[in-house]
Amino acid sequence: MRSIIRLGAVLGIVGSIWVSPNPPLRWFSSLPVGTQPAYALPENQIMEKLRSIPVFTITDTQGAPLVATVPQANNKNASVAGVFISRNDAVAFVDRLKARDPQLASTIQVTTVSLGEVYRMSQQAQGAEDNVQFAYVPVQKQVESAKSVLQQNGQSVNELNGVPLFIAKGGPDNGYLTIQNGNEQVIPIFFNKEDLQNMLTQFKTQQPDLISSVKIDVVILEGLLDALKRDNDQFLNRIVLIPPRETLEYLKQNQP
Repeated sequence: MRSIIRLGAVLGIVGSIWVSPNPPLRWFSSLPVGTQPAYALPENQIMEKLRSIPVFTITDTQGAPLVATVPQANNKNASVAGVFISRNDAVAFVDRLKARDPQLASTIQVTTVSLGEVYRMSQQAQGAEDNVQFAYVPVQKQVESAKSVLQQNGQSVNELNGVPLFIAKGGPDNGYLTIQNGNEQVIPIFFNKEDLQNMLTQFKTQQPDLISSVKIDVVILEGLLDALKRDNDQFLNRIVLIPPRETLEYLKQNQP
């Protein structure tokens, strides 16, 4: 597993949000039945959505992921590799490992990988006897933000299992907030609540009368990945995942 992020591809996908000072924002509502065929997304389209999302894992110098052996309920063990949304969290993990096992820590590194590559490997590993499972590690601050959002939306939340993502809804039909990407309107879903709020600040200047109807909602990354390969929903065809701004800034400064 290598560092396969291409910075140009990442910034090209999300540039309409981060580069344009005033991206055109609209509402997306479900289209009437029969206006478009409904079908589950093919594998290549799922990969296209995920390939430009940088995540981080711990590997050896050859790119093989560091795995932990985790006991299962069936008396078998599972090999689990961590996939970190934040590079800072991955670095902190390595620092803690240095204190416990300096020899092992000296052989590993934090590696940038594509979420699409992680998804591809997880799909290939299903059913294999010695498959490696991938456990996504959320940013704790975003977990707490997601809990607050869900509580504000009237949901009782004690624990949140998975990586939270943030999306804006509102308007006359309680549709999803969209942004222009080339010739189409796409629905941005953010890994960081603060990044979504920055976009809403722009929206407030464009449509001040509608900003009062906007609310932030939470979806879970793991559930979204499962839905992409199973469900036939127009919403899934239009979504674009937006990596944290700090991740893009790190890549811009450090990638060749």
